[in-house]
Amino acid sequence: MPLYRDAISSTTVPLPRAHLARMLRLVRALYRLGHLPEYRMRVHPELPEVARYDPGHDSVMMGYDFHLTAEGPRLIEVNTNAGGGLLAYLALHPDAEMARAKLPGLLREEFLASFRQELSAQSRGARREPRRIAILDERPREQFLYEEMSAFRDLFEEAGIQAVIVDPSELDASAAGVLCAGETVDLVYNRHCDFYLERPEMAGLKAAYLSGNVCLTPNPFAYGLLADKRRMILWSDPRALEALGLDDRSRQLLGETIPESRLLSDLDREEVWASRSEWVFKPVSRFGSRGVFLGRKISRARFDQLPPRETLCQREVPPSLTEAGEGGDPFKTDLRLFVYRDRTLGLTARLYHGQVTNLRTAGGGFAPVRVV
Repeated sequence: MPLYRDAISSTTVPLPRAHLARMLRLVRALYRLGHLPEYRMRVHPELPEVARYDPGHDSVMMGYDFHLTAEGPRLIEVNTNAGGGLLAYLALHPDAEMARAKLPGLLREEFLASFRQELSAQSRGARREPRRIAILDERPREQFLYEEMSAFRDLFEEAGIQAVIVDPSELDASAAGVLCAGETVDLVYNRHCDFYLERPEMAGLKAAYLSGNVCLTPNPFAYGLLADKRRMILWSDPRALEALGLDDRSRQLLGETIPESRLLSDLDREEVWASRSEWVFKPVSRFGSRGVFLGRKISRARFDQLPPRETLCQREVPPSLTEAGEGGDPFKTDLRLFVYRDRTLGLTARLYHGQVTNLRTAGGGFAPVRVV
Protein backbone atom coordinates (compact mmCIF):
# COMPACT_ATOMS: atom_id res chain seq x y z
CA MET A 1 0.00 0.00 0.00
CA PRO A 2 1.44 3.42 -0.92
CA LEU A 3 2.81 5.47 1.97
CA TYR A 4 0.32 8.30 1.45
CA ARG A 5 -2.51 5.96 2.43
CA ASP A 6 -1.08 5.92 5.95
CA ALA A 7 -1.83 9.66 6.12
CA ILE A 8 -5.56 9.21 5.46
CA SER A 9 -7.91 8.58 8.37
CA SER A 10 -11.22 6.75 8.24
CA THR A 11 -12.54 8.77 11.20
CA THR A 12 -15.11 11.43 10.30
CA VAL A 13 -14.91 14.79 12.08
CA PRO A 14 -18.16 16.65 12.83
CA LEU A 15 -18.09 20.42 12.25
CA PRO A 16 -20.97 22.67 13.34
CA ARG A 17 -22.31 24.65 10.40
CA ALA A 18 -22.07 27.90 12.39
CA HIS A 19 -18.34 27.29 12.98
CA LEU A 20 -17.77 26.66 9.28
CA ALA A 21 -19.62 29.87 8.42
CA ARG A 22 -17.29 31.87 10.70
CA MET A 23 -14.24 30.20 9.17
CA LEU A 24 -15.41 31.15 5.68
CA ARG A 25 -16.17 34.72 6.76
CA LEU A 26 -12.71 35.05 8.25
CA VAL A 27 -11.06 33.89 5.02
CA ARG A 28 -12.98 36.53 3.08
CA ALA A 29 -12.18 39.21 5.67
CA LEU A 30 -8.44 38.49 5.52
CA TYR A 31 -8.52 38.52 1.73
CA ARG A 32 -10.14 41.96 1.80
CA LEU A 33 -7.65 43.13 4.41
CA GLY A 34 -4.72 41.96 2.28
CA HIS A 35 -5.91 44.16 -0.60
CA LEU A 36 -6.46 47.35 1.42
CA PRO A 37 -3.89 50.06 0.56
CA GLU A 38 -3.60 51.05 4.23
CA TYR A 39 -2.77 47.48 5.21
CA ARG A 40 -0.14 47.12 2.50
CA MET A 41 1.47 50.43 3.48
CA ARG A 42 1.59 49.25 7.09
CA VAL A 43 3.04 45.83 6.29
CA HIS A 44 5.49 46.59 3.45
CA PRO A 45 8.24 48.19 5.61
CA GLU A 46 8.41 44.92 7.58
CA LEU A 47 8.92 42.79 4.46
CA PRO A 48 12.14 41.82 2.67
CA GLU A 49 12.58 43.51 -0.68
CA VAL A 50 11.50 40.48 -2.73
CA ALA A 51 8.13 40.45 -0.93
CA ARG A 52 7.46 44.12 -1.73
CA TYR A 53 7.30 43.34 -5.43
CA ASP A 54 3.68 42.90 -6.51
CA PRO A 55 3.49 40.39 -9.39
CA GLY A 56 -0.17 41.26 -10.01
CA HIS A 57 -1.70 37.94 -8.98
CA ASP A 58 -2.58 35.95 -5.88
CA SER A 59 -1.64 32.48 -4.63
CA VAL A 60 -2.97 29.02 -5.43
CA MET A 61 -3.78 26.43 -2.76
CA MET A 62 -3.56 28.56 0.36
CA GLY A 63 -4.36 26.84 3.63
CA TYR A 64 -6.13 28.34 6.65
CA ASP A 65 -5.70 26.20 9.78
CA PHE A 66 -8.13 26.33 12.71
CA HIS A 67 -8.67 24.87 16.15
CA LEU A 68 -12.23 24.62 17.43
CA THR A 69 -13.27 25.88 20.86
CA ALA A 70 -16.61 25.98 22.64
CA GLU A 71 -16.85 29.64 21.58
CA GLY A 72 -16.05 28.92 17.93
CA PRO A 73 -13.06 28.48 15.60
CA ARG A 74 -9.67 30.08 16.21
CA LEU A 75 -7.20 30.67 13.39
CA ILE A 76 -3.83 29.09 14.20
CA GLU A 77 -1.92 30.01 11.04
CA VAL A 78 -2.07 30.61 7.30
CA ASN A 79 0.05 28.73 4.75
CA THR A 80 0.78 29.60 1.12
CA ASN A 81 2.02 26.18 0.02
CA ALA A 82 -0.56 24.08 1.82
CA GLY A 83 -0.19 20.42 0.91
CA GLY A 84 -2.78 17.72 1.25
CA GLY A 85 -5.52 18.97 -1.06
CA LEU A 86 -5.74 15.64 -2.87
CA LEU A 87 -5.30 13.68 0.35
CA ALA A 88 -8.31 15.56 1.66
CA TYR A 89 -10.23 14.47 -1.43
CA LEU A 90 -9.13 10.85 -0.98
CA ALA A 91 -10.26 10.95 2.65
CA LEU A 92 -13.76 11.74 1.34
CA HIS A 93 -13.47 9.24 -1.54
CA PRO A 94 -11.34 6.33 -0.27
CA ASP A 95 -11.89 4.22 -3.41
CA ALA A 96 -10.10 6.76 -5.63
CA GLU A 97 -6.48 6.18 -6.64
CA MET A 98 -3.92 8.89 -5.96
CA ALA A 99 -1.92 8.01 -9.06
CA ARG A 100 -4.91 8.93 -11.20
CA ALA A 101 -7.03 10.91 -8.78
CA LYS A 102 -10.16 11.85 -10.67
CA LEU A 103 -11.47 15.01 -9.15
CA PRO A 104 -15.14 15.70 -9.77
CA GLY A 105 -15.73 17.99 -12.72
CA LEU A 106 -16.46 21.21 -10.81
CA LEU A 107 -13.53 20.88 -8.39
CA ARG A 108 -11.24 19.88 -11.24
CA GLU A 109 -12.21 22.94 -13.27
CA GLU A 110 -11.94 25.27 -10.26
CA PHE A 111 -8.45 24.01 -9.53
CA LEU A 112 -7.28 24.35 -13.12
CA ALA A 113 -9.01 27.73 -13.39
CA SER A 114 -6.99 29.06 -10.45
CA PHE A 115 -3.73 28.39 -12.32
CA ARG A 116 -5.09 29.91 -15.52
CA GLN A 117 -6.22 33.00 -13.62
CA GLU A 118 -2.80 33.33 -12.01
CA LEU A 119 -1.02 33.28 -15.37
CA SER A 120 -3.53 35.62 -16.97
CA ALA A 121 -3.16 38.15 -14.14
CA GLN A 122 0.64 37.91 -14.11
CA SER A 123 0.84 38.42 -17.89
CA ARG A 124 -1.79 41.18 -17.87
CA GLY A 125 -4.04 39.00 -20.03
CA ALA A 126 -1.42 38.15 -22.64
CA ARG A 127 -1.41 34.44 -21.73
CA ARG A 128 -4.46 32.57 -20.55
CA GLU A 129 -3.30 28.95 -20.70
CA PRO A 130 -0.01 27.65 -19.26
CA ARG A 131 2.08 25.79 -21.81
CA ARG A 132 4.45 24.22 -19.30
CA ILE A 133 4.24 24.06 -15.49
CA ALA A 134 7.10 23.15 -13.16
CA ILE A 135 6.00 21.78 -9.78
CA LEU A 136 8.87 22.85 -7.53
CA ASP A 137 10.06 21.45 -4.21
CA GLU A 138 13.31 20.65 -2.46
CA ARG A 139 14.31 17.09 -3.47
CA PRO A 140 10.67 16.41 -4.39
CA ARG A 141 11.03 12.65 -4.77
CA GLU A 142 11.99 12.46 -1.10
CA GLN A 143 8.98 14.46 0.06
CA PHE A 144 6.15 12.73 1.89
CA LEU A 145 3.62 14.29 -0.51
CA TYR A 146 5.47 13.42 -3.71
CA GLU A 147 2.56 11.21 -4.78
CA GLU A 148 0.28 14.21 -4.49
CA MET A 149 2.60 16.27 -6.68
CA SER A 150 2.51 13.42 -9.21
CA ALA A 151 -1.28 13.52 -9.18
CA PHE A 152 -1.22 17.27 -9.85
CA ARG A 153 1.18 16.69 -12.74
CA ASP A 154 -1.24 14.13 -14.19
CA LEU A 155 -4.12 16.57 -13.76
CA PHE A 156 -2.26 19.26 -15.71
CA GLU A 157 -1.25 16.88 -18.48
CA GLU A 158 -4.79 15.55 -18.87
CA ALA A 159 -5.80 19.19 -19.45
CA GLY A 160 -3.20 19.46 -22.22
CA ILE A 161 -0.59 21.30 -20.13
CA GLN A 162 2.95 19.92 -20.01
CA ALA A 163 4.12 19.49 -16.41
CA VAL A 164 7.29 18.37 -14.63
CA ILE A 165 8.22 17.88 -10.97
CA VAL A 166 11.63 19.39 -10.21
CA ASP A 167 14.17 20.42 -7.62
CA PRO A 168 15.50 24.00 -8.05
CA SER A 169 18.79 22.54 -9.30
CA GLU A 170 16.95 21.13 -12.34
CA LEU A 171 15.90 24.58 -13.54
CA ASP A 172 17.96 26.90 -15.70
CA ALA A 173 16.61 30.18 -14.36
CA SER A 174 17.72 33.80 -14.71
CA ALA A 175 16.20 37.23 -15.22
CA ALA A 176 15.54 36.15 -18.80
CA GLY A 177 13.13 33.41 -17.69
CA VAL A 178 12.98 29.77 -16.60
CA LEU A 179 13.97 26.72 -18.64
CA CYS A 180 13.71 23.04 -17.80
CA ALA A 181 15.49 20.58 -20.08
CA GLY A 182 15.77 23.40 -22.60
CA GLU A 183 12.03 24.12 -22.67
CA THR A 184 10.46 27.36 -21.43
CA VAL A 185 8.47 27.18 -18.19
CA ASP A 186 5.84 29.90 -17.92
CA LEU A 187 4.38 28.93 -14.54
CA VAL A 188 6.05 27.50 -11.41
CA TYR A 189 3.76 25.85 -8.86
CA ASN A 190 5.91 26.55 -5.81
CA ARG A 191 5.75 24.00 -2.98
CA HIS A 192 9.21 24.91 -1.71
CA CYS A 193 9.47 26.23 1.85
CA ASP A 194 12.00 28.97 1.06
CA PHE A 195 9.17 31.47 1.06
CA TYR A 196 11.28 34.55 0.41
CA LEU A 197 13.60 32.88 -2.16
CA GLU A 198 16.64 33.45 0.05
CA ARG A 199 18.68 30.28 -0.59
CA PRO A 200 21.42 30.33 -3.24
CA GLU A 201 19.70 27.65 -5.31
CA MET A 202 16.63 29.91 -5.61
CA ALA A 203 18.55 32.92 -6.92
CA GLY A 204 17.80 32.27 -10.60
CA LEU A 205 14.09 31.77 -9.96
CA LYS A 206 14.06 34.93 -7.86
CA ALA A 207 15.58 36.89 -10.74
CA ALA A 208 13.02 35.50 -13.22
CA TYR A 209 10.19 36.31 -10.81
CA LEU A 210 11.32 39.89 -10.18
CA SER A 211 11.77 40.52 -13.90
CA GLY A 212 8.21 39.33 -14.59
CA ASN A 213 9.38 36.50 -16.84
CA VAL A 214 7.71 33.66 -14.94
CA CYS A 215 4.47 33.27 -13.02
CA LEU A 216 5.45 32.01 -9.55
CA THR A 217 2.56 30.85 -7.41
CA PRO A 218 2.57 30.91 -4.43
CA ASN A 219 5.02 33.80 -4.28
CA PRO A 220 6.83 36.00 -1.71
CA PHE A 221 4.31 38.84 -2.09
CA ALA A 222 1.32 36.67 -1.14
CA TYR A 223 3.31 35.01 1.64
CA GLY A 224 4.38 38.32 3.12
CA LEU A 225 0.87 39.76 3.14
CA LEU A 226 -1.02 36.84 4.64
CA ALA A 227 1.12 33.82 5.59
CA ASP A 228 4.15 35.24 7.38
CA LYS A 229 3.37 34.39 11.02
CA ARG A 230 4.27 37.95 12.05
CA ARG A 231 1.09 39.22 10.36
CA MET A 232 -0.92 37.64 13.18
CA ILE A 233 0.56 40.23 15.53
CA LEU A 234 -1.28 42.95 13.60
CA TRP A 235 -4.45 40.89 13.12
CA SER A 236 -4.78 40.33 16.86
CA ASP A 237 -4.27 44.02 17.74
CA PRO A 238 -7.69 45.78 17.76
CA ARG A 239 -6.19 49.27 18.00
CA ALA A 240 -3.89 48.75 15.04
CA LEU A 241 -6.74 47.37 12.92
CA GLU A 242 -8.82 50.52 13.46
CA ALA A 243 -6.50 52.54 11.22
CA LEU A 244 -6.46 50.10 8.29
CA GLY A 245 -9.86 50.70 6.73
CA LEU A 246 -11.37 47.31 7.57
CA ASP A 247 -15.09 47.40 8.31
CA ASP A 248 -16.32 47.13 11.91
CA ARG A 249 -17.85 43.68 11.50
CA SER A 250 -14.63 42.24 10.07
CA ARG A 251 -12.53 43.80 12.83
CA GLN A 252 -14.80 42.23 15.40
CA LEU A 253 -14.52 38.86 13.65
CA LEU A 254 -10.70 39.04 13.66
CA GLY A 255 -10.73 39.98 17.33
CA GLU A 256 -12.89 37.00 18.20
CA THR A 257 -11.13 34.47 15.98
CA ILE A 258 -7.40 35.22 16.07
CA PRO A 259 -5.49 34.48 19.30
CA GLU A 260 -3.20 37.13 20.72
CA SER A 261 0.18 36.93 19.00
CA ARG A 262 3.37 38.85 19.85
CA LEU A 263 7.06 38.70 19.10
CA LEU A 264 9.07 37.51 22.08
CA SER A 265 11.29 40.58 21.64
CA ASP A 266 8.28 42.82 22.38
CA LEU A 267 7.48 41.12 25.69
CA ASP A 268 9.18 40.88 29.07
CA ARG A 269 10.99 37.57 28.79
CA GLU A 270 10.72 36.72 32.49
CA GLU A 271 6.99 37.49 32.52
CA VAL A 272 6.54 35.21 29.50
CA TRP A 273 8.46 32.45 31.27
CA ALA A 274 6.27 32.82 34.35
CA SER A 275 3.12 32.51 32.22
CA ARG A 276 4.60 30.05 29.70
CA SER A 277 1.74 27.55 30.08
CA GLU A 278 -0.52 30.08 28.32
CA TRP A 279 1.68 30.35 25.21
CA VAL A 280 2.83 28.46 22.15
CA PHE A 281 6.24 29.44 20.76
CA LYS A 282 6.62 29.35 16.96
CA PRO A 283 9.61 30.21 14.77
CA VAL A 284 8.45 32.87 12.35
CA SER A 285 10.50 31.52 9.45
CA ARG A 286 9.63 27.82 9.63
CA PHE A 287 6.86 25.91 7.89
CA GLY A 288 4.12 24.02 9.72
CA SER A 289 4.88 22.48 13.10
CA ARG A 290 8.68 22.31 12.85
CA GLY A 291 10.32 24.06 15.78
CA VAL A 292 7.02 24.71 17.61
CA PHE A 293 7.06 24.40 21.40
CA LEU A 294 4.14 24.29 23.82
CA GLY A 295 4.93 26.59 26.72
CA ARG A 296 3.73 24.10 29.33
CA LYS A 297 6.28 21.57 28.09
CA ILE A 298 9.30 23.69 27.21
CA SER A 299 12.39 23.51 29.41
CA ARG A 300 14.09 26.62 30.76
CA ALA A 301 17.23 25.82 28.80
CA ARG A 302 15.29 25.55 25.53
CA PHE A 303 13.28 28.69 26.30
CA ASP A 304 16.50 30.65 26.87
CA GLN A 305 17.67 29.61 23.40
CA LEU A 306 14.63 31.06 21.59
CA PRO A 307 15.74 33.99 19.39
CA PRO A 308 13.54 36.92 20.51
CA ARG A 309 12.99 38.53 17.11
CA GLU A 310 12.38 35.20 15.39
CA THR A 311 9.94 33.71 17.91
CA LEU A 312 6.19 34.28 17.79
CA CYS A 313 4.41 33.93 21.11
CA GLN A 314 0.79 32.93 20.49
CA ARG A 315 -1.85 32.35 23.14
CA GLU A 316 -2.41 28.61 23.22
CA VAL A 317 -5.71 27.39 21.82
CA PRO A 318 -5.83 23.65 22.58
CA PRO A 319 -7.11 21.54 19.70
CA SER A 320 -10.52 19.94 19.96
CA LEU A 321 -10.77 16.16 20.35
CA THR A 322 -12.35 13.62 18.01
CA GLU A 323 -13.29 10.19 19.34
CA ALA A 324 -11.23 7.44 17.74
CA GLY A 325 -13.65 4.56 18.26
CA GLU A 326 -12.90 1.08 19.58
CA GLY A 327 -11.60 2.50 22.84
CA GLY A 328 -8.64 4.35 21.33
CA ASP A 329 -7.37 7.64 22.65
CA PRO A 330 -9.20 10.64 21.16
CA PHE A 331 -7.42 12.39 18.32
CA LYS A 332 -6.34 15.99 18.60
CA THR A 333 -7.95 17.80 15.69
CA ASP A 334 -7.35 20.80 13.51
CA LEU A 335 -9.23 21.89 10.42
CA ARG A 336 -7.88 23.27 7.15
CA LEU A 337 -9.61 25.24 4.42
CA PHE A 338 -7.97 25.09 0.99
CA VAL A 339 -8.51 28.49 -0.61
CA TYR A 340 -7.88 30.42 -3.82
CA ARG A 341 -8.27 34.17 -3.35
CA ASP A 342 -11.45 34.33 -1.21
CA ARG A 343 -12.97 31.13 -2.64
CA THR A 344 -12.78 27.90 -0.65
CA LEU A 345 -11.92 24.83 -2.74
CA GLY A 346 -11.84 22.19 -0.01
CA LEU A 347 -12.12 21.35 3.66
CA THR A 348 -10.36 18.68 5.69
CA ALA A 349 -9.44 17.78 9.25
CA ARG A 350 -6.07 16.54 10.44
CA LEU A 351 -6.03 14.06 13.32
CA TYR A 352 -2.99 13.39 15.47
CA HIS A 353 -1.51 12.54 18.85
CA GLY A 354 1.41 14.34 20.45
CA GLN A 355 2.29 18.02 20.72
CA VAL A 356 1.84 19.15 17.13
CA THR A 357 0.14 18.12 13.90
CA ASN A 358 1.81 15.24 12.11
CA LEU A 359 0.95 12.73 9.38
CA ARG A 360 2.28 9.65 11.13
CA THR A 361 -0.24 8.96 13.89
CA ALA A 362 -1.72 5.49 13.50
CA GLY A 363 -5.33 5.93 12.40
CA GLY A 364 -4.81 9.68 12.06
CA GLY A 365 -3.94 11.98 9.17
CA PHE A 366 -6.27 13.78 6.77
CA ALA A 367 -9.89 13.00 7.65
CA PRO A 368 -13.28 13.69 6.10
CA VAL A 369 -15.44 16.40 7.66
CA ARG A 370 -19.21 16.19 8.12
CA VAL A 371 -20.99 19.52 8.57
CA VAL A 372 -23.68 19.21 11.26
